[in-house]
Amino acid sequence: MTEGWKLDWPRALGAVYVSADFRTEPEDFVVEELAFPPPSENGEHVYLQIRKRGANTAWVAKQLATLAGVNTSDVGYFGLKDRHGLTTQWFSVWLGKKLQPDWSRLNGPEISVLHTFRGSRKLRRGEHSGNRFKIRLRSIRGKRAAAEQRLDKISAGVPNYFGEQRFGIHGNNLDLVRHLAEGGGGCGKSKKAFAMSAARSWLFNQVLAERVDAGNWREVLDGEPEANPSGPLWGRGRNPASRVQEELEQRALLPWQPWCNWLEHCGLRQERRALVLRPEAFHYQWEEDSLVLGFSLSHGEFATALLREVAQLVNVKSST
Repeated sequence: MTEGWKLDWPRALGAVYVSADFRTEPEDFVVEELAFPPPSENGEHVYLQIRKRGANTAWVAKQLATLAGVNTSDVGYFGLKDRHGLTTQWFSVWLGKKLQPDWSRLNGPEISVLHTFRGSRKLRRGEHSGNRFKIRLRSIRGKRAAAEQRLDKISAGVPNYFGEQRFGIHGNNLDLVRHLAEGGGGCGKSKKAFAMSAARSWLFNQVLAERVDAGNWREVLDGEPEANPSGPLWGRGRNPASRVQEELEQRALLPWQPWCNWLEHCGLRQERRALVLRPEAFHYQWEEDSLVLGFSLSHGEFATALLREVAQLVNVKSST
């Protein structure tokens, strides 16, 4: 294992031809959840569609809990959304039979309440179908014509890497994994959950990187159990990979065996994840020195996995 964390995995389409400024303004990274929770007139929860600017999901959830006079654990949402962007997402607040507060009191530069109605249950992570993105890359520098040829290939798919945000600022979630997996002391439940997620994501990316280097990340290998190529989300249980696939995965994960053992000890079950990310309705247009991209991704897919095949991103603001 290395002392630092290399968070720059091999690109499937080779070196990029342009560089660009990323997330210069919140409006450069627009995300809208593809979801609409079912209403229930007599439900004990209130669903709120909120547009947030320059704020993270956990902070918004805390504001909702404070205004409603409930615990933060009574607030639900489909997923964490980037702080450095303009994002629209759903929250739920359990009120029981209590009257609703004046939600408009939350409105300000960082929060806009768009819709509210009653619902029957708490919203849970990952229950939405995906997200729609509109992303502006500014100050494009490099070979535009070559970049357009690259852009025309994106719809066919890119490596489905977990994004850098999964690993924390400067890889601090991975530092925690190393501490826990190598016999260090315990930590709180929330931190451990972040560590388990980061460990699984890191191991998956190692396998995907191995297959990108081998040139077979799009291919269904001999005996592979799914119709689409996949990699491991590590945990307990038998790995359903074929012999050829399993040998490749074992080779990629050999340096990380203590992490595999730790995840099994945590009780997570072995799962699989697609190696290929295929964006829906991908399109692009040039606007002076900017490139504007639009596309939709399924839940659990990262826009940065697509963007890294398009341009070298600079002035990147980290997600929290």
